[in-house]
Amino acid sequence: MHVGHARSFLLAWWSARSQFGELALRIEDLDRLRAREEWREGILEDLRWLGIDWDGEVELQSEHLEATLAAASKLLLGGHLYPCICSRSDVRDAVNAPHGDGLLSNGEVNYPGTCRGRFRSIEEAEQVAGRSATLRFQVPDEPVVVVDAVCGTRSFSLRDYGGDFVAMRRDAQPAYQLGVVVEDARLGVTEVLRGDDLLVSAARQQLIQGALGLATPRWLHVPLVHGVLGERLEKRAGSTSLAELRSNGMLASDLIAWVARSVGMEPLPKASAQAYLPQFSLDKLPKDVAIWGC
Repeated sequence: MHVGHARSFLLAWWSARSQFGELALRIEDLDRLRAREEWREGILEDLRWLGIDWDGEVELQSEHLEATLAAASKLLLGGHLYPCICSRSDVRDAVNAPHGDGLLSNGEVNYPGTCRGRFRSIEEAEQVAGRSATLRFQVPDEPVVVVDAVCGTRSFSLRDYGGDFVAMRRDAQPAYQLGVVVEDARLGVTEVLRGDDLLVSAARQQLIQGALGLATPRWLHVPLVHGVLGERLEKRAGSTSLAELRSNGMLASDLIAWVARSVGMEPLPKASAQAYLPQFSLDKLPKDVAIWGC
C-alpha cells in the first residue's frame, strides 16, 4: 500500500466511524497474478500500523463467486451482456484502422462494438473463435449521471469512456465492475469513498446496479495524491509505500497527521486516527489534490 491508498483508507475510516457506521474490509483477490498471500498480509499489516480497524472478518471476493455468477446470468438473460471474442489486439487494430476512432488520452481504446448483436449465444461465439468469450455490458447511447458528494453531479457518455465494458473475463472470472457491484450489495454497503480516478467506474457500476435492481450507494470520490512535481502517486509505489516509509523511521502518527492536514484538520502531536474523529466532517473532504511532502 502506498500513501495515496492509505489516505483513502483513513478518509473512509473517519467517515464511517464519525457516522457510527460499520466498515467492511474486502480483499479483491480475483487477479491471480496479484492475489498472493504476502500481498494480502502486507495490506493487513499496513492497516494495523495505521490503527484502522474493521467490522467482521476480512472478506475475500473469491469466496463468494456464486452471487456474482448468478448476477452475470441474470444480466445475460436480460440482454445487458453479450459475448465478445475480440482480443485486445483486435480492438486496437480496429481503432488504428483507416477511419477508426476511439483512442483515449490514457492510451486505452473505446471498444468499437464489433461483437454487439453478432452472436445468438455464447456457444456460437466460442465456436467461431475457437476459444472462450468474454461478456461485455452494453452501455446506453444516453449519458449516465453520477451524483457525488464531493465532485458534484457529473455526466458520462460511456461510449466515449471505453464503450461496452467487460463484465466477465475469458477465464470465467468476474471483471472488476461486476464483482464490486455484487459484493457491495452482498455486504450492504451504503457509502463508497475512494479516489476520483474511479468516478467513471461509478457510472458503469450504476448501470449494473440498475439492471440488477440494486440500490446505488452514496458516492464520495476524493482527488488523488500527487507528488511535488505534479505526478500521480497512484502510478508509482517505491519510496511512497508504507513499508518503505516505516523502514525509514516514519511513525504512523506522522502519516495520519499529514492526511488530517490535507483535509483541513488541525494536526495533533503523536495522535492516533481515533483522536481525529471529533474534528472530522464530510464537509472537510477535499476538492483539490493533496501534495505528498507538503
